[in-house]
Amino acid sequence: MYFESCISRKIVIGFICFLVQISHGISQLVINVQNQGGEVVQETITSSVGDDTCTLEFQRSDGTLITKLIDFRSEVQVHKALVLGEEERGQSQYQVMCFVTKFQKGDFITADAMAKLRQKNPSTIRTPEEDRGKENYTMTGWVQLDRASPISRHIAPLCSEAQEATYARDADLKAWAELPGSSISILESAVKPFPSVTTGSPPSRCSDVSAIWAPCICTLELCIGWYPCGLKYCKGRPDSNQLLNGGAGSSSYRCGIKTCRKCHQYSYYVREKQQCLWDE
Repeated sequence: MYFESCISRKIVIGFICFLVQISHGISQLVINVQNQGGEVVQETITSSVGDDTCTLEFQRSDGTLITKLIDFRSEVQVHKALVLGEEERGQSQYQVMCFVTKFQKGDFITADAMAKLRQKNPSTIRTPEEDRGKENYTMTGWVQLDRASPISRHIAPLCSEAQEATYARDADLKAWAELPGSSISILESAVKPFPSVTTGSPPSRCSDVSAIWAPCICTLELCIGWYPCGLKYCKGRPDSNQLLNGGAGSSSYRCGIKTCRKCHQYSYYVREKQQCLWDE
């Protein structure tokens, strides 16, 4: 796996970058990724230096469309899932869900660094260097999209099809409230708590509920098979191009990226089991 930063026009031309578009601070990179099942999926990673955001998108083999957006300024990440309906079970349409959580610094390279990446061999099938396992999230409320801008102004446009299915958790609201200019009261007003939070008696897991119209706790796992999770630094004297990229003569210098795989498992309240038929 080899990626590096383009410094000059000659380098860009030499790499013959595959489907990389740079315009007004926006760049796009297309990656072929082999998942754990041996299937190859195509990920599209878009970075916007002006907005300080990165977006990663791909479609799973079951048709589910996954979008991951990181808002570096607000320390927010959103995972959006578009799940196709099961026609044989009465679901003729798809459903969209968004999960809004706090972004942990250092878990994804910056938008500026992402915008400088180029592929030397764009047709290569990539696999991650590190598996970061699975992180569990227990969501506690619905995000009100018309009030979501104090969390991140990118939530409403991204999750417009998930008006009743955009989720957040109280622990992250408290963490965002610690950021300069934030207010816990404004953040809390953007989220409507689940009934189980206010009553103290959460329903059973959807897998344990037989009535299809009964409320339950749904679980959805989303895995990102490949993403740039950090920068690599080498020791020694860099060449002239690396010196232009900020490297020092005899200290460490940036010489590539580290790639990772990570899964996120979300538990959240649904008003009826019909909204969670996969969790059985």
